[in-house]
Amino acid sequence: MFDRDALARPATEVAVDLLGATISKDSADGRVTVRLTEVEAYLGDVDPGSHAFRGHTKRTTVMFDEPGHLYTYFTYGMHVCANIVCSPPGTASAVLLRGGEVIEGVELARSRRTTSKTDADLARGPARLVVALGVTLADGGADLAEPPFELTLAPSRSEFAAGPRTGVSGAGGTTEFPWRFWIPGEKSVSPYKVHARARRT
Repeated sequence: MFDRDALARPATEVAVDLLGATISKDSADGRVTVRLTEVEAYLGDVDPGSHAFRGHTKRTTVMFDEPGHLYTYFTYGMHVCANIVCSPPGTASAVLLRGGEVIEGVELARSRRTTSKTDADLARGPARLVVALGVTLADGGADLAEPPFELTLAPSRSEFAAGPRTGVSGAGGTTEFPWRFWIPGEKSVSPYKVHARARRT
């Protein structure tokens, strides 16, 4: 379990504390648990990289709700990504789950991620992570304090590195927003990629 109040803070603060946390999802096939090693923070209307930059829309409703819920979205016409909503209700703030290590249900994760050549690759990247975990677009809005999910925060803060977010266009993908956080040395951290339309500084 997790303390919901611990997530009722800006994404830039919560993101660091999610490194080393575990997220699990149960299904008829079993449970998969991922230990988070890479995340990105998104801060609503002050952040040009955030889906909520231009305000409250039908798509971003869950980002304005209670912290501790999942915000899912479809990207590039083929991938689902998952975020953990944070900040108090009414403030859009979320942390993208970018990468992690599968520590439970490895065989099940392998069956879902048949193209992965190593176990470190199973949840290395946001789209791979949700497939390994069994998260779908329909899980948007799910409470991570309720089955089939379980979120457990790490007992202490991990050592971390920070830098620009990967694949974000415009100013939001530059060094002005060094809101990608990862645990150094982890093989499950995805490679950094600058977006072709990111404005360089």
